[in-house]
Amino acid sequence: MSAESPRVSRLEPYLDRVEPAPTLLKMLVGVQLTGFREDAGLAQDQAARALGFSAAKLSRIESGKGRKPPTEADVHALLKLYGTDEYESSVLLRLLKRAGEPGWWQRYDKRLMPEWFDRLVGLQEAAAAIRTFEIQYVPGLLQTPAYTRAVVKRGLPTAPESEVRRRVELRTRRARLLQREGAPQLWAIIDESVLLRVLGGPDVMREQLAHLLDMAQRRHVTVQIVPLDVTNASAPAIPVTYLRFGGLDLPDVVYLEHIRSANFLEDRDETEEYRVALDRLADEALQPRQSIELLAKIMEERYPAS
Repeated sequence: MSAESPRVSRLEPYLDRVEPAPTLLKMLVGVQLTGFREDAGLAQDQAARALGFSAAKLSRIESGKGRKPPTEADVHALLKLYGTDEYESSVLLRLLKRAGEPGWWQRYDKRLMPEWFDRLVGLQEAAAAIRTFEIQYVPGLLQTPAYTRAVVKRGLPTAPESEVRRRVELRTRRARLLQREGAPQLWAIIDESVLLRVLGGPDVMREQLAHLLDMAQRRHVTVQIVPLDVTNASAPAIPVTYLRFGGLDLPDVVYLEHIRSANFLEDRDETEEYRVALDRLADEALQPRQSIELLAKIMEERYPAS
């Protein structure tokens, strides 16, 4: 390709990001390497054999997974094999270097930030749009510190205060994502039972619902409530987070969390099923204005100012 390659030139703005975005940049490096390989007419197993890589290693590089980006030597060898020109190679190698810069969340220890959770936070930091459905708690990005503390204490009743404090700090720092310039679009669908389940006491709940009301009226945040009387709602049985990354040739990702692990779905057929399910659920939920009215009503009736 020429030095005017739109595929690579549109990556240059990512070289100047103020905040490190290692998860996004690893994915972008992988997508570009996949494209170069396909342009060279090589199957993944052919390229791996040519360089003495295992198939698993090249698959990992191209998917952008793992805590660390691929080494410069490995990427350079791939670029040479694919006959990538000097301009494209230079942009990709600079992108790779930035992918090695740690994100703010990577300073937390692995007890608080296991690999699957590290990946989720990195994906949220990189996303252009986040859709989420919650059936038990207020979505993490919309929680207040006091509500988060109540959630942590409920899930980890014997945790020492220092750990509780660090978990609240981590959740609060994640929520700043919605306050920054260029924040992603957030579309949260919440079961009404979440608003009725008292965590931390009435004052904590009032503060939490007031925060939800405030956030729901921001241009980049949409909140919809699934009322209790919608008995046939096509809701998934577990919380769902759906992430999109904008015109960067990156696949949509669905995140499904379990007690001590999580699944990440990237296959288009699988993610499409969840997209359709969320669309259907949004149709069955109250519209945003009605949801705001219900939030205000519940806050005043169930959690009046003390």
